Amino acid sequence: MATPRSLRDLVIVASLVVAPFFFLRASLRHLDQLTALDRGVLRLAGTFELGLTRVTRGAVSLWCDYIWLVDTQKENAELQAENGQLRARLHDADRAAVENVDLRRLVQLKRNVDTESVSAQVVAKDFSPFFRVIRVVIDRGFPDVRAHMPVIGTDGVVGSILRVSGDTADVQLAVDAAFGVDVEDERTHARGFVRGTGDVAHYSSKVEMVDARDDVAVGDLLVTSGKGRWFPRGLPVARVTKVLRREIGRDQEIEATPTVDFPRLEHVLVLLDSTPNEGPAKGTRRTGDR
Repeated sequence: MATPRSLRDLVIVASLVVAPFFFLRASLRHLDQLTALDRGVLRLAGTFELGLTRVTRGAVSLWCDYIWLVDTQKENAELQAENGQLRARLHDADRAAVENVDLRRLVQLKRNVDTESVSAQVVAKDFSPFFRVIRVVIDRGFPDVRAHMPVIGTDGVVGSILRVSGDTADVQLAVDAAFGVDVEDERTHARGFVRGTGDVAHYSSKVEMVDARDDVAVGDLLVTSGKGRWFPRGLPVARVTKVLRREIGRDQEIEATPTVDFPRLEHVLVLLDSTPNEGPAKGTRRTGDR
């Protein structure tokens, strides 16, 4: 006697054998020849096919979104890490190239300056609350470096040695209120004296002792005059940004911006055999200078 389970299996097998026959029979018939049974078979087959399609698409989507993307995300992470390393190397290469250019310019400057000098590297910078560089520290690197020695860079006058401590030296910048140097207008050779303003927010200097009859204009480059036996002649100091002419007998009011970019300053030259005298270094006009 057949058991319920065997009958169930028999029905399932019969359905799997008979169902394709009816489906094939209905599929081969013309539309006007379909019976109610054929339509029912086709409708059932269509529903089954739609469900199977949805299941298949869901499985494919699951594979693409979760399983396949796991490897893709891993590859992307590796590529991003590699890209970061390449960018870091490129940044280092660019920085090395810029530093190499600066060093070559410094070597050329050392050749052009007709005085004994020693190169030094900026090892520290002090900033004001307005992010303005107010002092730089250089590696001393030479036993003869001492206070008041001139410090120059590839863009012009940096300042002078303020104090020496161990293997380092503090540099008083050209924009410090206590710093001053005798200059001349590169275009007209008008004489003056550039002194730092000490402004904690801006890099600025004022030009003193410029006679009202002298021709000085905005944009003019002020260079060291060589007077006072301190800085050699012709070194850039500042560029004129404002000129207020006054009546005869009174000095002009002139403002200027230093030529040196202090935030980017990395290498300097210390002039070893230059010392200031009692004239321009004190900010006084000497008799016979004009």
